Amino acid sequence: MAKQTTKATDKPAESKTVKTTKKAAPKAVEATPSANEDAAVKKPAAKRATKAKTAEAAPSAEKKPAKAKAKKLEVVQNTSGLKAVEPYSRFTDFDIDLFKGGKHYKLYEKFGSHVVEHHGVVGTYFAVWAPNAQYVAVIGNFNGWNAGSHSLNPRWDASGIWEGFIPNVGVGETYKYFIKSSSGETLEKSDPFALRWEVPPHTASIVADTFYEWKDQDWMANRYKHNALDKPYSVYEMHLGSWARSPESPDEFLNYRQVADKLVPYITEMGFTHVEFMPLMEHPYYPSWGYQITGFFAASSRYGTPQDLMYLVEELHKAGIGVIFDWVPSHFPGDAHGLYRFDGTHLYEHEDVRKGFHPDWKSYIFNYGRNEVKAFLISNALFWLDRYHIDGLRVDAVASMLYLDYSRNHGEWEPNVFGGNENLEAIDFLKEFNSTVYSNFPDVQTIAEESTSFSGVSRPVFTGGLGFGMKWMMGWMHDTLKYFARDPIYRKYHQDQLTFSMVYAFTENFMLPFSHDEVVYGKGSMIGKMPGDDWQRFANLRVLYSFMFTHPGTKLLFMGGEFAQSGEWNYQHSLDWHLLEHDSHFGIKETVKALNQLYKTEPALYEKAFDWTGFEWIDGGNYEQSILIFARKGVDRANDLVVVLNMTPAAHHNYRVGVPAAGTWREVFNSDKKEYWGGGVGNFEPLASEKEEWSGRPDSITITIPPLAAVIFKRSDAKPAKSIGEKQ
Repeated sequence: MAKQTTKATDKPAESKTVKTTKKAAPKAVEATPSANEDAAVKKPAAKRATKAKTAEAAPSAEKKPAKAKAKKLEVVQNTSGLKAVEPYSRFTDFDIDLFKGGKHYKLYEKFGSHVVEHHGVVGTYFAVWAPNAQYVAVIGNFNGWNAGSHSLNPRWDASGIWEGFIPNVGVGETYKYFIKSSSGETLEKSDPFALRWEVPPHTASIVADTFYEWKDQDWMANRYKHNALDKPYSVYEMHLGSWARSPESPDEFLNYRQVADKLVPYITEMGFTHVEFMPLMEHPYYPSWGYQITGFFAASSRYGTPQDLMYLVEELHKAGIGVIFDWVPSHFPGDAHGLYRFDGTHLYEHEDVRKGFHPDWKSYIFNYGRNEVKAFLISNALFWLDRYHIDGLRVDAVASMLYLDYSRNHGEWEPNVFGGNENLEAIDFLKEFNSTVYSNFPDVQTIAEESTSFSGVSRPVFTGGLGFGMKWMMGWMHDTLKYFARDPIYRKYHQDQLTFSMVYAFTENFMLPFSHDEVVYGKGSMIGKMPGDDWQRFANLRVLYSFMFTHPGTKLLFMGGEFAQSGEWNYQHSLDWHLLEHDSHFGIKETVKALNQLYKTEPALYEKAFDWTGFEWIDGGNYEQSILIFARKGVDRANDLVVVLNMTPAAHHNYRVGVPAAGTWREVFNSDKKEYWGGGVGNFEPLASEKEEWSGRPDSITITIPPLAAVIFKRSDAKPAKSIGEKQ
């Protein structure tokens, strides 16, 4: 899709011809001024925005609602002869039926603000869902924030939609909805469907569009080859605001385009196949890392415009890199300008606090049983896939959605109709979400951050599963980090923490995550978790990453981990890139780069990532020496790999290993290489197998195992893999 424009019942206006500025805004109320209008024009057109409340703040219901500057309801005439708000609609009867039934999945084409041409006049169509309001108006710079001059029209079909066309309002105009609830309460709300918002702490919506001349057609046509479950999938997770900043202005964010200039060559060099951005939707509270969203359809204005973000996605695509967005359908904050009590009632959130309030995050939970809310969320998911060409959605906090008793004590939750603790409405929503995503975008992936043993998270809906493409393997992550935190002398007593994952490794399509959650809140950095002196700590981290890249499943590593960031992640500062001046940290970077290259060029590591036939223990029981040996297998057995992991600082020479087949085996990876800041112990010559039975196999080889290291072998007579560092 080369271009994207807004559809409308009238002719859409080209954005570039109607862009307004704050200075020109009063034109919308120039002609035949009434007393009320004249007062509105005289008021300064400075921005009027409420400061964002922090995520930890008390619910906004306890605060007095914002008051409008004026409440007179006179109709203001326009020089074109049109009313201040003209009757106009983008909704058909079929749209309304779909919306009420929760089956309209492209609501972003209807709701929100859309610049169009109506009766020969360019202006903006506004539509908002507020079924329990008795009055709704658009307020903004263009009318001096006058609540009485531009009231919207309620639809006649009991849909709860208010709409209308306002002449001479165009792209760039700030606005909010003034809402008078059925109880008489007055509210000022930002647009739930706004495509752009003011830079926080300002909170007004901005009329915008998502028009963009895309140049990533090659990627879009072929991304199914990159996103398939039998292809390499190595994800670099990052927080855009703290990945890098200008050394000259460390307190200022890089914008989307500046990030693109730095990120694309870096990811290309490192060899990751995908980038996952922590939420880039608009959020008022920066320390929430983006997980407390108010503008679900808006790219965060902290970093630029919607088109700037599209440029970042496009540049990644042109470099052959997929893009995943974090998506948060589990909760939203109680900021006064946001979704909470949108029309004076619990519209988007569940009214029952046992289902509608999240005790951990002091936020509000969507009412998944309400059709219009389901349509809002699924439309939002499709919006990012459609308008921004996103290749996948990582769904946050799925466990909190699945269980009614999540983080709740006895008496704080109500069982479902069957007496269980499952949230049946949320389960149905997730199934519908995944079914809709894959039916519309079959070549993307949805990934669940789900930490429980809920069955079938990544199994198809038609077999009873939730329908996700992948699920985070949280159990593996926790067990692995516990094991590596131990002094090597005690590891022989805990080897089961590494081997246990293979008991359930193929019950789901697992992604192995070392995410941002593991390097915050006092948990320390990845290198900080490793025991011993500097040599042992860095060697431990190299073998830990080697274990991740050779274990079945796809991979995810949070930014900074690839070069052993020393301190915990701090969202307020850039990563410590200066650490790469040290050989030890540079060695970790080179290790991760080599592992990504190995992963992408050795089919045995990805072709059967979710199939038990792709893994075979050779020796998982050598507890005394803390050595693990296993085979990874692809479609062609000639590509089999033998992986040897040594979890202690003791080197081993003439160590016999059973191999899957006779032949000459060569070392294709060694985490102890000197260029990785290792000791340089290894197997430098091809190793011919011998007819000596070992570990239940008729053929074996004798190898050297470096201390605290991983070594990987492949048969020399197999199909040649490209050498590490060679371009694909």
